[in-house]
Amino acid sequence: MTTAFSLAPLFRSSVGFDRFNDLFETALRNEPGSSYPPYNVEKHGEDQYRIVVAAAGFQEEDLELQVEKGVLTVSGGKREPKAEHVSYLHQGIAQRAFKLSFRLADHIEVKAAGLSNGLLNIDLLRVVPEEAKAKRIPIGGTQQPALQH
Repeated sequence: MTTAFSLAPLFRSSVGFDRFNDLFETALRNEPGSSYPPYNVEKHGEDQYRIVVAAAGFQEEDLELQVEKGVLTVSGGKREPKAEHVSYLHQGIAQRAFKLSFRLADHIEVKAAGLSNGLLNIDLLRVVPEEAKAKRIPIGGTQQPALQH
């Protein structure tokens, strides 16, 4: 009897994380109904990321992005129908309200957001300050004086 264990849900809502335990924490906090609207988390290069949210039927004024305490929240509000005398024979384009949350890793900043062809693109960049970067320490061939106590 084999059991398949997929880690894909852990990577859906974390951006810029390289630490495994943080992915578990985020996956456990995720709401079960958070699959609407569909979205992708993409990595472009070493320090660049993009979140693409399928926001069909939404306009820029219907969407809101907010970053607070390392959590990016994308929300969309339901618009009022413009035509009063329209009856749908089939309504497949969902325009219900939604809220997606993404926990951002340290030093990840939102650089830009744009709505084009029904897709909301959110560009993220890892900006690591100099004091947080790893430093190479040279090993010198010269003899250091002995420490005296």
